[in-house]
Amino acid sequence: MFDSVLVANRGEIAVRVFRTLRRLGIRSVAVHTDADAGARHVREADEALRIPSYLDVDAVVGAARTAGAAAVHPGYGFLAENTAFAQACADAGLVFIGPPASAIEAMGDKIRAKQTVAAAGVPVVPGRDEPGLSDAELEAAALEVGLPVLLKPSAGGGGKGMRLVRDAADLPEAIASARREARGSFGDDTLLAERFVENPRHIEIQVFADAHGNAVHLGERECSLQRRHQKIVEEAPSPLLDGASRARMGAAAVAAAQAVGYVGAGTVEYIVSADRPDEFFFMEMNTRLQVEHPVTELVTGLDLVELQLRVASGEPLPFGQDDVRLDGHAIEARVYAEDPARGFLPTGGTVLALTEPDVRVDSGLDVGTEVGGSYDPMLAKVIVHGADRTEALHRLDRALARYTLLGVPTNVAFLRALLKHPSVASGDLDTGLVERALDELTSGDGVPPEMLAAAALDRMLALEPADDDPWAIPDGWRPGAHAWTPWIITPSGGEPVEVRVQGRAASALVAIGDGEPVPASLTGTTLTYGGRTVSFAAARDGSTLWLGRDGHAWALSEHVRAEGGAAADASGDGVLRSPMPGTVLAVKVGEGDRVDEGQPLVVVEAMKMEHTVTAPRAGVVARLPARAGAQVALDAVLAVIEEA
Repeated sequence: MFDSVLVANRGEIAVRVFRTLRRLGIRSVAVHTDADAGARHVREADEALRIPSYLDVDAVVGAARTAGAAAVHPGYGFLAENTAFAQACADAGLVFIGPPASAIEAMGDKIRAKQTVAAAGVPVVPGRDEPGLSDAELEAAALEVGLPVLLKPSAGGGGKGMRLVRDAADLPEAIASARREARGSFGDDTLLAERFVENPRHIEIQVFADAHGNAVHLGERECSLQRRHQKIVEEAPSPLLDGASRARMGAAAVAAAQAVGYVGAGTVEYIVSADRPDEFFFMEMNTRLQVEHPVTELVTGLDLVELQLRVASGEPLPFGQDDVRLDGHAIEARVYAEDPARGFLPTGGTVLALTEPDVRVDSGLDVGTEVGGSYDPMLAKVIVHGADRTEALHRLDRALARYTLLGVPTNVAFLRALLKHPSVASGDLDTGLVERALDELTSGDGVPPEMLAAAALDRMLALEPADDDPWAIPDGWRPGAHAWTPWIITPSGGEPVEVRVQGRAASALVAIGDGEPVPASLTGTTLTYGGRTVSFAAARDGSTLWLGRDGHAWALSEHVRAEGGAAADASGDGVLRSPMPGTVLAVKVGEGDRVDEGQPLVVVEAMKMEHTVTAPRAGVVARLPARAGAQVALDAVLAVIEEA
């Protein structure tokens, strides 16, 4: 076994690998960029070295040699499936904890991978995958395969460059668009055409092989709950498969691994029709540990990182296929820094408060962690195990309800809504389910009245004197009665709401908007509102108050007192705010320019996603804080439009 291992990654996967290294008594080495100097994975390692980029092969290999590491674990993403990196480690005398470079290369090109596994007898999706097809040849190939057809880039993954075409008239533009995106993302615009499987389910098999010719599979994972080809929830085993189907798919996955001389952990991904579960087709092989590997660990009782280490050090697999048993059901939900209410735009900020449930949580977060737009938006994974699928679903919902992260908008509330969807509960899944149900899954994202009341009472409480001097209470008292104190509460990305308070925070009447007054009281973070008592989490970041409850989190702006008493007076009309933290790519106007409602004014980019911000009304650009190249925070003011 190795005495020290460098983890060439960051965030939750680095922290997760360190956990196994500590248990085995192996010294851990981290690498980090300047942006990650204070990150949790840096603090948890035995030693950490700075590198300019996680994609810098020479820097990572140099760091491993400087630290005296014997091996390098690539995690996933970054250099995990980079043939040159695996070879560079070998050339430097470092053990790459993954498959041989030749296996990475063979499976990294989708066209070559399909040809390789087909030769080994593994079913592949009908299609045309000759390299170098021209646009005209690709169009003819698509029609030959039959519509609907899926155009896919030969290189890369993550859904980039994929186009589903149902009408022959759309083929030319779809081919051109797919080539552009593939070329921009992977530097290679080679495309292949595959028959599109209707009602597709995404099922993958975990395989393991050693250097002694032994190979096994560890069952399957269902990964059909996706949005834009990005997995959201994964589970093991699949509710679709029976024992016979599992055995056939597993045997085919092992054959695919053996066809390329595979060593270590890998995942063979299949597309399966929900209508014909007896048919399965090879999609690709991921030559690394998967994000969703914890669900396999929970149902098999195995530590897959430990197995990786042992196999990489030359040990044979300690068990055979007949020894693999699946116990119960496991489900994982991915926590992303994104805002479902804003079309899943990337978010960011500082983690102000963090409470994790008492289940397995793989996370790279801590209070104080800065979440920016430089890296993947996945923050953590919440994983549960149950005796059966029903119990596991219930446990995951309760775990997400107890997950609190304030300071960075996340998708936790969306995940809870997804788990409650009837098709998810019944196991009737397919890869298009989330997209079809988006409207209903994101319809309940408004701020509930009790949280608006809590925000207003929080401001009242902060201004109240420690004693009972009635003259010091900021309530606009008049002879004969307490007057109403109006506040403006502005949710992030939402419309301002007037909340009126009469009395002290400990005993008040609260009226929200045009609603009737409701008895309310606030003590610490416990609110009684209309006879119902609830507790919540709270944290303040400058002028923003964050409140969290049941997996929801709300960012509420500084509660400016409304002197005029009307929400419209402070509504912020004409104020253009950034929809996400990121970089200003372009500013299309200047101060003093006249603009029309809906006119594009500023372009903001984060995590390789561009968003054009338009004028909220017609008028004149009175202020223009936005500057091209500048970093902006979520809701930062980009421009102010005043009436002409």
